[in-house]
Amino acid sequence: MPVNAKPTLRRLFRLRTILWMVMLSVLLLPLGSLYFFRFYENELVRKTEIELISQSAVLSTVFRELIGKNSLETKPRYTPVFPSLDLSKQGAILPPRPSARFSTSYNQTAGYPLAQQAGKSMQRILKNTQRVTLSGIRILDGNGIVVAGSNELNKSLAHVREVKQALKGQFSSVLRQRISDEPPPSIASLSRGAGVRVFTAFPIMDQGTVYGVVYMSRTPKNILKHLYSIKEKVLLLSLVLLGLTSLIVMFISSRLSRPIRELIDQTQKVTRGEVETVEVLKHPGTRELSMLSNSFAEMSKTLHERSQYIEKFAAHVSHEFKTPLTSMQGSLELLEEHMDTMPVEQRQRFLDNLQQDTERLKNLVSRLLEQARADSLSVSTETSNLLQVLKVLTSRYGDSKLSLEFDESSTNIDVSISKNSLESILANLFDNSLQHGATHIKLEVKTQDTKDKSESKSEQVSISVHDNGAGISEANQKKIFTPFFTTRRESGGTGLGLGIIESILKVSNGSIKNIAVEKGALFLLTINRAQSNNK
Repeated sequence: MPVNAKPTLRRLFRLRTILWMVMLSVLLLPLGSLYFFRFYENELVRKTEIELISQSAVLSTVFRELIGKNSLETKPRYTPVFPSLDLSKQGAILPPRPSARFSTSYNQTAGYPLAQQAGKSMQRILKNTQRVTLSGIRILDGNGIVVAGSNELNKSLAHVREVKQALKGQFSSVLRQRISDEPPPSIASLSRGAGVRVFTAFPIMDQGTVYGVVYMSRTPKNILKHLYSIKEKVLLLSLVLLGLTSLIVMFISSRLSRPIRELIDQTQKVTRGEVETVEVLKHPGTRELSMLSNSFAEMSKTLHERSQYIEKFAAHVSHEFKTPLTSMQGSLELLEEHMDTMPVEQRQRFLDNLQQDTERLKNLVSRLLEQARADSLSVSTETSNLLQVLKVLTSRYGDSKLSLEFDESSTNIDVSISKNSLESILANLFDNSLQHGATHIKLEVKTQDTKDKSESKSEQVSISVHDNGAGISEANQKKIFTPFFTTRRESGGTGLGLGIIESILKVSNGSIKNIAVEKGALFLLTINRAQSNNK
């Protein structure tokens, strides 16, 4: 995307908006869970069913004792009754219980007098029990006629579904709609479990014979009704949660939004030219923002240094071109004005100057192209063998009467740099040595273990290049890596050789430095050793 292109912001949300959405979703989650209270109510229903089963088992035992049908078994059989009601089942809630029917022949039912007498004996027990448990309790005889209970005495419930099942000797429990005289709370409409009643029919059996049924019912506790009864506390809790959510949003905003806004403000100032580089955030808020801030600062610093380098380089280039062009312009003007009257020797001298300046410009352009290629090099995985490169250079500089001294065993090593780049580095150094009167160069190679920023070990190769030339004066040692600095400008020097070497080595994580020596010049090159040969 172009630098001056404007990004599309309509599809993006502000970070603060996203945080509000997330936090409000978290806040609404407990309120939304009201729709799932049915599962909790199902547990309340099962708990109620278990309690009714326990009460029915006790009342069944009392009834059998009263009618004398409680056999003592030497090895009692354990017949536990487990709850089976489930609100999630289709059709789990039945209509209200059918009304009891009056039976004119109830007094002729077999066993009825004995059951009626037992029912009268249990009447007070049932009333006292009902006051505590709030359960509806009825004792039926073996034909489904009510013999004990607060109402419906002597009426038949044999036609009721759960009672039918119990009269066959099987425990039965159902959920039925509950019709209440009190209006239900509005919040109860959120759950199908509201307004139900648990009915259990427990068979009274002895030796496989059904002598009656304990028919009980009770309304399970309603969590929604409980919440409605404490709605003021629920409202207060909601306000507290809203306050906490706001504090969390403010906290996260201060940890994220503020550092991001500060970083954006700095980048905009750099764009407007008010500051040169982006500074590292003092309070980044999070580790990721700290890393982002450091990356921005490092990138900004690198771009600034690059910009300064290009600016200085352009100034040096213009100066280097201006000098020979000015000389050429002066020579051409003199030749144009005095060509006919100028002596042959003088005219030839001006032509020679023009030729030298042309060669100088040609040489300068070639070196600038070489410098540009070195600056634009990218990281490469290529490797090269130092000994092979030195043998090629030995043959090349043999005609220049420059001898190379090196140990083949120590230089037979692979380094993490391409063959062309390594050859260019050494050739530039050898050319400098030749230009400063050197006739002999000695190369020594050493290896050493180092650690990079990631604490991983690597092996570096140090190559010292020592010639016997004129050397470098103490005053010039700090200037030799400055672009276009040269002491051989009159003889065609451009001052770009060491800069080219430095640029090539920088791409390969290498370096070059000058070592002060009494005689000649000594440069120390550092390059990573190829991993394939690391031991």
